[in-house]
Amino acid sequence: MAESASLLFNPRTYDPQHFDPETRRLLRATVDWFEERGKRRLIEDYRSRAWLGDFLAFAAKEGLFATFLTPAAAAKEQEQRWDTARIAALNEIFGFYGLDYWYAWQVTILGLGPVWQSDNADARARAAELLAQGEVFAFGLSERTHGADIYSTDMLLTPDGDGGFLASGSKYYIGNGNAAGLVSVFGRRTDVEGPDGYVFFAADSRHDAYHLVKNVVDSSKYVSEFRLADYPVAPADILHTGRAAFDAALNTVNVGKFNLCTASIGICEHAMYEAVTHASNRILYGRPVTAFPHVRRELTDAYVRLVGMKLFSDRAVDYFRSAGPDDRRYLLFNPMTKMKVTTEGEKVIDLMWDVIAAKGFEKDNYFAQAAIEIRGLPKLEGTVHVNLALILKFMRNHLLNPVDHPPVPSRLDAADDDFLFRQGPARGLGSVRFHDWRPAFDAYAEVPNVARFREQADALCAFVETAAPDEEQSRDLDLLLAVGQLFALVVHGQLILEQARLTGLDEDLLDELFAVLVRDFSAHAVELHGKDSATGAQQEWALAAVRRPVADAGRSARIWERVEALSGAYEMAE
Repeated sequence: MAESASLLFNPRTYDPQHFDPETRRLLRATVDWFEERGKRRLIEDYRSRAWLGDFLAFAAKEGLFATFLTPAAAAKEQEQRWDTARIAALNEIFGFYGLDYWYAWQVTILGLGPVWQSDNADARARAAELLAQGEVFAFGLSERTHGADIYSTDMLLTPDGDGGFLASGSKYYIGNGNAAGLVSVFGRRTDVEGPDGYVFFAADSRHDAYHLVKNVVDSSKYVSEFRLADYPVAPADILHTGRAAFDAALNTVNVGKFNLCTASIGICEHAMYEAVTHASNRILYGRPVTAFPHVRRELTDAYVRLVGMKLFSDRAVDYFRSAGPDDRRYLLFNPMTKMKVTTEGEKVIDLMWDVIAAKGFEKDNYFAQAAIEIRGLPKLEGTVHVNLALILKFMRNHLLNPVDHPPVPSRLDAADDDFLFRQGPARGLGSVRFHDWRPAFDAYAEVPNVARFREQADALCAFVETAAPDEEQSRDLDLLLAVGQLFALVVHGQLILEQARLTGLDEDLLDELFAVLVRDFSAHAVELHGKDSATGAQQEWALAAVRRPVADAGRSARIWERVEALSGAYEMAE
């Protein structure tokens, strides 16, 4: 069925007509570059850990990074803007062909975050010029001893007596640290105590006082350790000072974290074409592997989960692009894309791997690297646990205290998302308010498994009102994370339904997807029931929230036909 393939990225048919001509040209040119390179070269570069010089040369020649990552305020060309919709599209393409390519782009985005948020006009102009020259960027935040605990940074800036500083210290796990024309580095002054002493400054990886130690991973990704030894930081290099430097760090992660979801989607899409094609052509006991009911169930679950990932992420783009000082709902949907979508990606790969088994290890397939790289995304820009804890901060307001917000439309317009670089202080999450989540469910009340899931969502509201963790339990992160998983499912379902309404998604597919979400909610409820510190009331609630999805053999068979149609729909040329 054509509809099945159209929901997934397919290089054979890709033509993003919803974008302006230059965006379409650049996205298509990127796809063509990878396709012309071929599968064999792609895999060999991955296996040999080759640096991405050829890819970066292509990106420089086309002006790819400069066009997509230069905000309108710093633009030299008409097509340059920071447009989350087309950035998401490019994330998906890079994930589809290899996470190493995405990573060089992703850490460039992170490195640019403090610059585009800065009032330093000279630094912004320098960054724009470096982008135009095809340079990459790096984000010097984490350290070997402290990780991303920026309160404890050991990058020290000593005043030099002329208004500048000498910076000394090391940074660890810094992507592009081997080649970045500009590294945004976080540190603290030796002469000022507390938050007022924080500094973000721009460094050059080619400077004599910048010492590249090593690549800390065995990969084409250059995830560096570097050390500064009396690196001269001039006043023109200062991006932020004091609390603003701290806010710039967190707000940069807000921008960059979002990219992980669409990279995960791209990985899963390429792997799915391989997995379904292999399973459909593999004969076992005289029958195709796909004739077995458990295989059909696993591949169907993988497919509908992947569709759900895409629907949620596409809708989250709209909230990012429509955000402003009075609408910060993106602060919930952002860790949701980071945590929920990327862990769904792991489930999608695992389901397909159970089907193709040993084939998933073969060195001539994309799947082998997909199975490795999909694991990294939930662990970048904060762990699953960190992002779940963040999501929990929004639970009561989201579920119980809605307010009126103007409807957010689909945002595929060619606009600059300038608010992302003026987010303001990185606090006040408890004051963020949301529109009512229920109308999204009401619109599909006749879809059996949406209705069944709605019962569970309503039950969660009752849990928050009558059996929520008390003060002592609120210190038990193990228990809270189980609650967070339940809340995340409600938010996941809400945005899926909103996007389904905007795109006219077939209700068969939606029903099959929500059958999976009903099972997931039930599983997390059982997990909560088993927690050591769960009270009797919480245990009783958990078992009462378990539901069985509404089964429909005809619906499942129709969705299976869509999955089966992916066999042979795309295969990368050698």
